[in-house]
Amino acid sequence: MNIPKKMFLFKYYQKNMVWKNKQTKVMKVKLKRLRRTDKLLQKDSRKRNKISIFMAYLFALFISHVSDSATPKPHLTIYELIYSTEENLSPGYYYDTPSISTYTSEDNPVSWEEYSVREKTMSHLPNAAKKPIPPLVRLPTNHHRQLTTVLEAKALDFSFPSEHERHSALSDGRYNPMNVLPVDVDAYSPSNGKTQIYVTIPRFDKGPPYSLARVRNPGPRHSGIQLEAYPDYSWHRSYGADCDGLTSVYRVKIDACNRMWILDSGEIGRNHTCPPQIVVFDISTHRMVHRYRLPGTVFVRNYSRLITIAVDITDPPPNGKCLKAFAYIADATSFALIVYDMIHENSWRVENRFTYPSPLFSTLTVAGESFQLLDGVFGISITPEGLGLQRMLYFHSVSNDIQASVPLHVINNATNFLIPDISACLGNFTEVGKRGIQCTVSEMSPQGYLLCGFFDPIALVGWDIRTSYTAEHRFVLAENAETLQFIGGLKIAPNAQGKLEVWILSNRAQKFFSGTNNFHEVNYRILKCGLDELLLGLPC
Repeated sequence: MNIPKKMFLFKYYQKNMVWKNKQTKVMKVKLKRLRRTDKLLQKDSRKRNKISIFMAYLFALFISHVSDSATPKPHLTIYELIYSTEENLSPGYYYDTPSISTYTSEDNPVSWEEYSVREKTMSHLPNAAKKPIPPLVRLPTNHHRQLTTVLEAKALDFSFPSEHERHSALSDGRYNPMNVLPVDVDAYSPSNGKTQIYVTIPRFDKGPPYSLARVRNPGPRHSGIQLEAYPDYSWHRSYGADCDGLTSVYRVKIDACNRMWILDSGEIGRNHTCPPQIVVFDISTHRMVHRYRLPGTVFVRNYSRLITIAVDITDPPPNGKCLKAFAYIADATSFALIVYDMIHENSWRVENRFTYPSPLFSTLTVAGESFQLLDGVFGISITPEGLGLQRMLYFHSVSNDIQASVPLHVINNATNFLIPDISACLGNFTEVGKRGIQCTVSEMSPQGYLLCGFFDPIALVGWDIRTSYTAEHRFVLAENAETLQFIGGLKIAPNAQGKLEVWILSNRAQKFFSGTNNFHEVNYRILKCGLDELLLGLPC
């Protein structure tokens, strides 16, 4: 009885080995053909990348066939798997095939059994693996990298047209140096001139003599940062009495057409002295080119606070005329998104459960100090063009840990939101994932990396939108518990040579709102770093 059984097992083993040997030969032939094809396609980088991806995939299968086990060893990392075929891959490129390109560090090995789970979590990225991805590679390893400090200050120094006007503003309360908080920053670098830095100082109450300023060279005073009103002092002097001026600017955005989009909340404290408005300036001439006052149907008078603006130019240069644009606005205190269609001069309000805060995240703790803030939508970012992905609007509330998204074609259609209804198009809104902690403003890189300022750790954190929004796919770009306390302003802007730079304004807002300001310490910082350096982990 034993002999036939052994013979059967031997024949089965022999047959199986013959099959395996055939498969191995097939793999070798395919790899050989693909290498030959790869050489012929060297002049076409897009085709070469696709072939290289497939070669890496075949190589992985080849490894699994000839190894003793059916899968790679549990400790085998993606670096060891993919970069062992560097001769077949373009060096320094990040490939997005769901099976083998999930990006991890060498300290965070991933077993192959996890890939199928990850593929399911990427359902919100319908075209994630179908088109090539711009080159950006390794995650940074130095989380405590020092960003370049452009300016820092214990307090802000506001310039005035005259000393008489300074004394007048101090005497009637329009200027209170102890009650100012810079919030946002943006930079403009003409090709033949010096970089211009802009800062916003909203009027949470009386205190700032003007709420949009251009940074001058450090002045003769002790503060280290000297400001001048933008576009000039006359736009701010009325303190909300003249609605043709600027009342309270929270954030700005300089677009690809060299225009500054100014979001004016129209309020002093909690009172709307003017309707909220969008004012657009040609940054090269400092002249207003567009103004839109929001109608009462999209904001709640004396309650709404419009704090963030993101802009999507649908006909950008060099081929476009910069006439078509959508602006997305965060209404933090009445919990909504506002969409503005520039070409039709129309706006509408979007409100649902994704635009609301959560009581569980209403306590913000930064560097050991806590304060209460129950704000809705805070950070807004947009999928860049050219990634082969469905374009989405990514947004989150500062008092919530949910990262949400909605397709642009849905939210850009005003007819979807004609009737104020919190269930309007709700099925198109997606919970991308959760952080477990709050983050402040966000900014999207052209390569599809979403940046956001985290509270724990106190850091600038990135996420590749082609991957699932989980802890293993979020990576720390810069971490510093002293210099990055409350990132209020975050922008990506080109310098004079066209190289993209990340600009950050940190303001220690927790001390401002809890009343523990110490003007013997540095409270405000403007920092920057090259985008490539930041993403690649190189010195700024």
